[in-house]
Order: sequence, then structure tokens, then C-alpha cells
Amino acid sequence: MELFGYDISKKLKKTEKELVSPIPKTNDDGGSTVTVGGGYYGQYVDLSGTTTASDHELIIKYRESALQPECDAAVSDIVDGALSASDTSSPVDLAMNDLDQPDNVKKQILKEFNKVLQLYKFNHKSEDYFRNWYIDGKIYFNVIIDSNNPQKGIAELRPIDSTHISKVKEVQKVTDPQTKVEYEKIVDEYYVYSPDIQNGQATNGVKFAKDAIIQVNSGLLDASKQRVISHLHKAMKLVNQLRYMEDSLVVYRVSRAPERRIFYIDVGNLPKGKAEEYVQQVVSRYRNKMVYDATTGDVSDDRKHMSMLEDFYLPRREGGRGTEITTLGGGENLGQIEDVQFFQKKLYRALNVPVSRLEQESSFTIGRASEISREEVKFQKFVDRLRKRFSVMLIEALRIQLIIKGVITENDWADIEENINIDFAEDNYFSELKEFEILRERLEMAQQMEDLVGKYVSNKYVRQVVLKQSEEDIERLDKEVEEEAAEGGDEEGESDLDI
Repeated sequence: MELFGYDISKKLKKTEKELVSPIPKTNDDGGSTVTVGGGYYGQYVDLSGTTTASDHELIIKYRESALQPECDAAVSDIVDGALSASDTSSPVDLAMNDLDQPDNVKKQILKEFNKVLQLYKFNHKSEDYFRNWYIDGKIYFNVIIDSNNPQKGIAELRPIDSTHISKVKEVQKVTDPQTKVEYEKIVDEYYVYSPDIQNGQATNGVKFAKDAIIQVNSGLLDASKQRVISHLHKAMKLVNQLRYMEDSLVVYRVSRAPERRIFYIDVGNLPKGKAEEYVQQVVSRYRNKMVYDATTGDVSDDRKHMSMLEDFYLPRREGGRGTEITTLGGGENLGQIEDVQFFQKKLYRALNVPVSRLEQESSFTIGRASEISREEVKFQKFVDRLRKRFSVMLIEALRIQLIIKGVITENDWADIEENINIDFAEDNYFSELKEFEILRERLEMAQQMEDLVGKYVSNKYVRQVVLKQSEEDIERLDKEVEEEAAEGGDEEGESDLDI
């Protein structure tokens, strides 16, 4: 197999015929599709920034939305729930319980996995990686290999800003000679890195091979199924609505909080024009206007414009009650913020975060697992889905590392990939409490069925159905029990001799 231009192992022989279908594959990686015209070398790569600029602007909007306080708090809860580890332990581990390989191969795979974690600096930067991936909807790494000694494996995994890179697929319309079905055949796949972005558009680009980039996206697509979007996409509208509601609330409070005065000014028998001029003179002499800036939040004095939200100056003709000053009461419902709280809760629901975490007064209570709210259970399942998607970043780097160093071949990886998993460290007390309560219930049920063993049910039935032990677990536990019993007998015999 050729990887990064190096011949790592024997080339694989194609034993399966390419499947032909007029239905194109789903563009689940967000790559831009370019139709090749005029043969293989008639390529057209869009470097004008049309696609990249749109993705670039969308990611910038995601990042701006994440800066909103409520959205930032919700994202922090998701990151904290997905990644957790102490100062000395790693947040992830490699599980190979179902892997049918010799022990020496497993040890080598585990060694290379630890090397991948070191290349990523995962213990220190895992939270930053996860946060950037969650907000942007994608994350990229450049796989750097020493050209003089590629057998050493990956030399560096360098992160790439997701606003500067995009994937391109070159497809060609091909007609199957037997079925006469026209289908799209992928001619080439590569990445285009555009370091210079001006006005949201790429000015130039550098081509990278497909194997030189590790990409992990959110797995979410827009309505057209052509563009990868972030998990924050459905919350962008709510972030803007919440921001507008907060600004309008501040404006209303500033304008309605103070009491207003109404000036009834006696203008006597002055003509209409002279009367209005006299009123304006009085206004300019005594009036002061407070202006609120929604951008900076500052309140400043402005004496240039008349505002009906300030004091009122009304002329009064001769024969009235003369000049009079009365008071107009301020707003009476300034403490009502239910509309703002509504959008806050809706934002949390859009991000799949329990609304109870929005309430700062709610305290953490330790109770039974049956007392866990349904929202917390749904949130844990959502976090598990995010973990599984994010772990592709580690699995892909491990695949490249194992193949380059000759530990396995591409054929071997096809069998290994489905039997290895990334275990994330758990610090969620609810998850641990739930496991203990399930185990307690199983043990109590096994004790209640102890009198039925040998009469209605077998010992194996209790272990498999009640205790949920697999065949491998039963064999391993029986062997451990025999070994411990033998060791206990030896220790008892030695003590008898000593006596």
C-alpha cells in the first residue's frame, strides 16, 4: 500500500468489482464536489473562495454565538461532561477486550496509541480540541512524517484552523457499458489549504493529499445535505433573539425607570410660532437627555435631540391654570424578565443541556439513581454520541501510525477497527451510582433465586440471565476462583507446617 508517497506494504489486489449505482454517495464529510471535464487532466478547482468563503463566514458566526454568556456556559457543560480526568490520568483509554489478536500485537497497538496521545498532547489540549470541534463543527490535523525515515511513524500532528481548509472531490460522469447506467466516479480527493482569507474569500491555496489530513466533523448536514454544520447551528437564531431581548430590556429599564416631569408652560397671548419658540427656549435651558449605547452598554448625556421619553413641555394658553409642573410615574413592571428567561431555557434545550443547570440556585444532591431527572439521562446519552464521533480523531491517527510502522496491514485494520473502542474517563457521579444500583439489584435477585438453583433453574442460567455474565466472563471467573482457592490452600498448608 502507498501512503504519503511511501510504499509501506504489499499493494492489495482488487478482488471485488466496483459497485455501480446512479445514486451518488452522501456527502457526509462536507467536501466540495468538482466535476472533471475533458478527461482526467481537465481539472477545475474553485479557488475563488465561493465555497470556502461561505464555510468561513458560517464558522465565524458559530464562534461569535459561542461568546454569548449563556451559550458559553452550555458549551462548557458539554465539554466538562465529555472529557474529565485527574491531573495524573489520561481522559481516554483504548479498549481491546473484543480484539482477537495475540498479546504482543495488543501491547504494540496500546504502545502506539499512547504515542498518538503524546503527539496530540491530548492530556493538556483535549478540552480545547473538543470545544473547537463542537463549535466549528469540524477539526483538522496535518499528519507530518519524516521523509528521511518514514518507518518511525508520525512525527507531528499539527492542528489546522478549520476556516482555512476545505475538502475537494473530483468526480467524473461515467456510463457503465453493461447496464448503460450513468454514475459519478470519484477521480481524486484532496484538501485545499488557503492561509490567506480576505473578505471571507480565499486568495490562494495549497493542495494536500487525502492521507495527509485527519478530519473529524460533527456528522450533521444542512437541509441540502451538502454542507457540514455545527451543533450550534440550531442555536444561532436563539442566541440572536436572546441578545436582542436583553438589549431591549436594558433600553426599557433606562428609559422607564426614572420618573418623568410634565411642564405646562404659560405662553400667554403669544402667536403659535412665538409660543413654540418660547417653549424650546425653556427646554434648552432646563432639559437633559440620557442616551444608552447598546453596543458598549454606556449611558451618556445628549442635549441635542428632543425625546418623548424624557420630560414633557406643553404650552398652555392664557386663561388656563398657568405654569404647572407634574410628575409622571416610572415603569412598574421593571422586575419582570420572563421573556428573557424563556429564550434562555429555549437556548439550553436547543443545545441538549438540562435546563436545571441554568438555575444557579439549584444545588447538587447525592441520591439514588432513580431520582435522576430524565433530562440528565438524555444529556448523558447525547454526550456519549459526541464522544463516539470525536474519537474518530484518535482512531484515524492510530490507523496511520500502525500501518506506517508495519504493525498491521490495511487488510488487518478492516478487522481490527470494529473491535477496538475509545473509553472516556467518567467522573459523572450519576453514571457510577447507576452502575452500582444495577449491580446491587442483580446480586439481590441472585440471592433470592439461590433456593431455586438445581430445582427450577440452573447455576449457569442465573449467571447468564440475572448476573449478565458472558461465556468468556464465566470461564475467566471460574479460573480465577480456582486459582485463588489453590493459593489459599497452599497458604494454609504452609501455616500447618510452621506449627
